[in-house]
Amino acid sequence: MLAAVYAVLLYVATAVFLGGLAVRVWQYASTPNPLKIVTTPAPTTAAGVCLRLVREVAVFESLFKANKWIWLFGWTFHAALLVVVLRHLRYFTQPVWEWVALIQPLGVHAGFVMLASLLALWARRLVVARIRYISTPSDHLMLALLIAIAASGLAMKYAAPTDIVALKSFVLGLIYLDWQPLPADPPVLVHLGLVAVLMIVFPFSKLVHGPALLFSPTRAQVDDARERRHLVAWARALASER
Repeated sequence: MLAAVYAVLLYVATAVFLGGLAVRVWQYASTPNPLKIVTTPAPTTAAGVCLRLVREVAVFESLFKANKWIWLFGWTFHAALLVVVLRHLRYFTQPVWEWVALIQPLGVHAGFVMLASLLALWARRLVVARIRYISTPSDHLMLALLIAIAASGLAMKYAAPTDIVALKSFVLGLIYLDWQPLPADPPVLVHLGLVAVLMIVFPFSKLVHGPALLFSPTRAQVDDARERRHLVAWARALASER
């Protein structure tokens, strides 16, 4: 019964996550940009824009220029999160890919780095007056949710170790529609439940800023306003009718 409840919950969470994310990306892609509002200094070629976006995604270039401390905590959190997510691929693959097996020890350390970075980012919202003033309840709730996910994940290894083999069988069973028993350890149930909640709220929260960056006109536009007249599709159609 427990496995069935969590299986349905995770199926629903995955559907909401993928569907909601697809809708948000479609909205970003279909929103017209009637003006050139690129943040200068900006690239003047499409290749330069691509390189700029790569730097933004990989090293948070603009955040580094704006505030080194926020950049440090923000970048380390995202880097650690990436390693943790890649480490979790061992639950979805059989046999486990060799490179996934190699990063397992690194993934454990990344979990602690992720938790420490999140605590530092939350402390910033609580301690810095001007940041506390503009912080909304959802900002605190998202940080609390991510911290709880990281803490419960570490608890599965250090506080109340769970049966990893049984957990992997449950996950593979979800993939192949062959449901297997789920370990009833509290950290496992809390961790999976919180991950499902995160997947459900992700497309409707500020956490979707990752895909949004790729469509941000301040970052994704070419700085060629003096060389070319910028017209969106609907404005070009109106101009051709005249």
